[in-house]
Amino acid sequence: MRHISYKTQGTCSQFIDIDVDDNNIIQQVYFTGGCNGNLKGICTLVRGMSVEQVKEKLRGITCGLKPTSCPDQLARALDQLD
Repeated sequence: MRHISYKTQGTCSQFIDIDVDDNNIIQQVYFTGGCNGNLKGICTLVRGMSVEQVKEKLRGITCGLKPTSCPDQLARALDQLD
């Protein structure tokens, strides 16, 4: 099992904690800060998905006029596992 704690940039959330198993499957995701309900939904949806699937689906999503979003930051955090 691998764990990463990622400090986000440009979003309302401040940190993302991620647990990934040895097969690159996401086991748990926790956001600190941000839109609680939306982020709980994202965490539930990505649980059980592969790291690559999540990165493909979430990379580049923006929030309003911001160039990033919490989903995009999750994809960037997963890059740190490579």
